[in-house]
Amino acid sequence: MHHEQSRRSRLVLADTPNAVALARLHAADVLAGWGVAAEVVETARLLVSELATNAVRHSEDGEEPAPPYSSQSDVRTFELALEAVPGAIRLSVWDRDVRPPVLKEVGVDATGGRGIFIVAALSRAWGYYPARSATGKVVWAEIALASTGPGEDHDAMTSSSGQPATDGCQMFEDARVEPNLIGRVLVGIREL
Repeated sequence: MHHEQSRRSRLVLADTPNAVALARLHAADVLAGWGVAAEVVETARLLVSELATNAVRHSEDGEEPAPPYSSQSDVRTFELALEAVPGAIRLSVWDRDVRPPVLKEVGVDATGGRGIFIVAALSRAWGYYPARSATGKVVWAEIALASTGPGEDHDAMTSSSGQPATDGCQMFEDARVEPNLIGRVLVGIREL
């Protein structure tokens, strides 16, 4: 077995309209290079897309924007981190907004507000914590590498003790969502 645990990638992106597409491309490229299965890469692309969109939106409405050429015109950035952890790929996105992500029950016809709903549906576990060395928060999600087949429940992948895997982090395991609603939401996304 090679040292999957040491595999890590970080990418800092400016909050620009193409940032989400760049984050998605970067994630697909890195994970394919690590030999990750195609369906896991596809799930990662979707999750990165949602997490990055969330980060860009938050940084836009989090505080008053500085005028483009002012003395404080440091470009607002967010950071995407990919990490191979035992049995999973962990995606993390840091943004400057301290407000926690909100899991909203959204209607099938809703055009927005699905981001965290999708993250909860597609990851084996997800959560967020305040950024340690900067303002803002980190939202993370893990995708299991060994897929447990569509009919099986993936509770086996998560600890049944209810203990969070990471100390001090808020962790959400398997928000129980109606499976056919997830299916309809995902079909809606693919049709966009």
